[in-house]
Amino acid sequence: METAICGRLALSPHTVFNSKPGDKSLLCGGSCINRSVLMTVLASAPGKGGGLLERPVITAPGRESEFDLKKKRKTSPPYRVILHNDNFNKREYVVQVLMKVIPGMTLDNAVNIMQEAHYNGLSVVIICSQADAEEHCMQLRGNGLLSSIEPASGGC
Repeated sequence: METAICGRLALSPHTVFNSKPGDKSLLCGGSCINRSVLMTVLASAPGKGGGLLERPVITAPGRESEFDLKKKRKTSPPYRVILHNDNFNKREYVVQVLMKVIPGMTLDNAVNIMQEAHYNGLSVVIICSQADAEEHCMQLRGNGLLSSIEPASGGC
């Protein structure tokens, strides 16, 4: 139920508005003169108390809110980070770099990825957003490993 209130009115959790729709005499005493102080209060039901106001989210021009960033991350197409076999790095070093660069990489997963790249020539390290894939690829390359990224569409 929406109720127009003119002026100041102290509200407590026990305040209940029992006016009928269109009945302004209870709160305004007729027509509201000062429109700049007009407020709208939503009373949920008799006996339930006053409503709670949510904190407004103000976004500066040119900046995206956290919700928009999360939505963009979720809807961005996935990319594969691919580790290529090389004849320069020792197996133990490759496992160490994978565990250091890729968040949440376990020893067992790193060993399996290294073995697959060694025997098959390449292995998928992780599937993630394009920005994260580029970052992981650059970190792997920065540690001397051969890596690339590709879109992950059309299969696992």
